[in-house]
Amino acid sequence: MNVKSIAVQPEERRGRFASSPPLASPQAGYRRASDLAALTKPRVMVLAVFTALVGMSVAPAHPDVVTSLAAVIAIAAGAGSAGVLNMWYDADIDAVMSRTAKRPIPLGRISQLEALVLGLVLGGLAVVVLAWATNLTAAALLAGTILVYVVVYTAWLKRTTRQNIVIGGAAGALPPVIGWAAATGAIGLEPLALFLIIFLWTPPHFWALALNRTDDYARAGVPMLPVVAGRAVTTRQILIYSGLLALASELPWAIGFAGTMYGAIAAIGGAIFLILAVRLDRSVEGDRRTAQRLFLFSIAYLFVLFAALLIDHRGEPSSFVPASQDGIVNFRKI
Repeated sequence: MNVKSIAVQPEERRGRFASSPPLASPQAGYRRASDLAALTKPRVMVLAVFTALVGMSVAPAHPDVVTSLAAVIAIAAGAGSAGVLNMWYDADIDAVMSRTAKRPIPLGRISQLEALVLGLVLGGLAVVVLAWATNLTAAALLAGTILVYVVVYTAWLKRTTRQNIVIGGAAGALPPVIGWAAATGAIGLEPLALFLIIFLWTPPHFWALALNRTDDYARAGVPMLPVVAGRAVTTRQILIYSGLLALASELPWAIGFAGTMYGAIAAIGGAIFLILAVRLDRSVEGDRRTAQRLFLFSIAYLFVLFAALLIDHRGEPSSFVPASQDGIVNFRKI
């Protein structure tokens, strides 16, 4: 299918979102605040903050409460900034997709200029606060995450390649690395294992959703895998990535970063994920419930997996001790 032939031209759609209506009442003010909050994609933000918090909590160094709170707020603001800028740029395609048509910008309740300013201010403050509260490594990772999500994924890959969500998924996989760096000032093998888990989780999670939104993406001219390759190819790719995810989820246990409890939960969760992926691959064309079931389970799966890692580390002494030389934080095993 040639998605370009059915895409609504961006120039024709961007003009629809020029301004937002003036406030007329306290209720309107509340609604406007709610719309501004919606631009930050709160559910995505919660997932990013949670995985970053886990990365910070399981790191071998632990910042004080004030520093940790400042870091969490900064990471939340950075995730919110990425969401706002994503909605700013995608306002044209959001307007023609049923899933996104009721977002604040397509409805005309927030102007694109307001969204752009909010996104840039949030992102700038987030990076500055994280650098001030923790270190430049964490701040640079946060800035890179925002840029990858907005520039590489949203503005480039999303509209040009079927691999958009695969490559762009790197942005969503970085929060635990940022959390670890905020605590230690360095990047180690452990947070990279967490990065790999989220990176491999993203394609099956998102493609399971896209399978039931194929018409939406086709109408908007977005070359998501189900649009350009069909259901059979998509379900097979979901199965492949689910198998890789099940293996990668055991990495924290395999490298000695997590204990038996985590390893068991990861094995059970990975097995269920894989079973659902097999059922989806074998399902008939019109079976929307199987894809929806996998999508919903994938959300719970990631939260449970990272919660298990957090619980597994609670109260246990770190197997690493920091050693500082010339301001550079290194870690060596005891």
